[in-house]
Amino acid sequence: MNPSTLTRLRAEWAPSIPRELLAGAVATFALIPEVIAFSFVAGVDPSVGLFASFVISLVIAFTGGRPAMVSAAAGSVALVAAPLVQSHGLGYLLAAGLLAGAVQVAFGLMKLGVLMRFVSSSVRTGFVNALAILIFAAQLPHLHGASTATWGALALGLALIYGLPWLGQRLAWPALSVIPSPLICVVVLTVLASALGLHLPTVGDLGKLPDALPVFALPQVPVSLDTLRIILLPALAIAMVGLLESVLTAAVVDELTDTPSDKNRECAGLGVANIAASLFGGIAGCGMIGQAVGNVKYGGRGRLSTLFAGVFLLILMVALKDWVSKVPVIALVAIMVMVSAETFDWKSLGALVRHPRLSSAAMLATVAVTIATHNLAAGVGVGVVLSGVSFAFKVSRMLEVRVHDDADHADGAGAPALGRRTWRVSGQVFFASADAFIEAFDVLGAEGRAVVIDVMHAHFWDITAVAALDKVVQRLRHHGCTVQVLGLNEASAVLIDRLGSDVTPARAQQGGEAHGE
Repeated sequence: MNPSTLTRLRAEWAPSIPRELLAGAVATFALIPEVIAFSFVAGVDPSVGLFASFVISLVIAFTGGRPAMVSAAAGSVALVAAPLVQSHGLGYLLAAGLLAGAVQVAFGLMKLGVLMRFVSSSVRTGFVNALAILIFAAQLPHLHGASTATWGALALGLALIYGLPWLGQRLAWPALSVIPSPLICVVVLTVLASALGLHLPTVGDLGKLPDALPVFALPQVPVSLDTLRIILLPALAIAMVGLLESVLTAAVVDELTDTPSDKNRECAGLGVANIAASLFGGIAGCGMIGQAVGNVKYGGRGRLSTLFAGVFLLILMVALKDWVSKVPVIALVAIMVMVSAETFDWKSLGALVRHPRLSSAAMLATVAVTIATHNLAAGVGVGVVLSGVSFAFKVSRMLEVRVHDDADHADGAGAPALGRRTWRVSGQVFFASADAFIEAFDVLGAEGRAVVIDVMHAHFWDITAVAALDKVVQRLRHHGCTVQVLGLNEASAVLIDRLGSDVTPARAQQGGEAHGE
């Protein structure tokens, strides 16, 4: 293997092996409470979510398109999966996961990841902020009716997480900067709770942890059209929600690391990971923004951190189960509070008054709908629609139609004749500006004139625009005008000709003008 290949692989997998391993460990501890909670939401045993997270992390480390991103069993997928589990059981959920993975692989192979470019910056910010709020809200049940010891442990945990890095910089102690403070938080609180006999809820209290390795098995469902009918819609919902959350999470990691990623490979890689998870008895998953942010914050830049997050999770759940079961839940809550605070885009609050109102409205709507429904797809869908309306409104206002009249003159017989009227159109003509285009033409004032419509600096985008041009020409002819359309660019002329309009004959595509018959 030549040196350049080794350099590329090292950059992709492990720019710094110790930092990758430590960052992956932080992501693992951030995964545990979330995955167990999401398993309960989906109505399955914690082992189903934990095994899925191990398999997904392991597979996507090799197949994914975004190094350093953490994927696992996620709440957004759990919400979609819950009704299927309640009505038909785990076997049908695993079958739906297989089908969802196949859809995601097809999505990636067809290079449809490019569709995510239509998600505006405002919607992405709303997506990030909504998930940060949901991550924080998920910790509140652990604090409801909490004892003084629990609140004290939370305060100590946050002090360790935020204070140790600051102290390491002030005192120039490299150890406090090398070892991620969330790991120190877990160890210190676990030791203190055991030594002082504090009655703090532990990870073992959340549910039964796995006691064996995941086993390969096909979903125990009939292979029939009835099964396909049952799982088809849930599978499509799982696939779309997973794709959306993964690609948007990848975009967030792109910004945090200032590096690009292959969104199509991420889509296909997620599909392969979900197929594998379903074959090993796990629920489908997707990108986890909170854990990904934590991974990057503590040094994860390569695929090794993603791989180790899954491997370390399996080690903790099986080999170190007795120790992990004693970890106070409040230690993990402290980590997730930090993750929530790091995920939220605090600058976006100040930007609300500086950004255009419609852009801010799209961001706030994305946050509000996502929180209200706990459905990422719904929130982003509303945000995309509002962004589209905002864009259409802005572009429609750029349309300008100016009129110019030539001087009246005498015809060949000496009779007075009206001068030619010219309308010069500039801007974009499409469904949102078509009515304004029509209203700009005073057809009564042009009665009996020779008329020129100069569209050299305009573009006609859709059938509504073509219909508007047709309507203007027909109205002018009805009032005795001879109409000439000049300056159609090639794309507009092709569209008009394809739609069967009589405004511009096909030959006019070369000559740049058309005369009314």
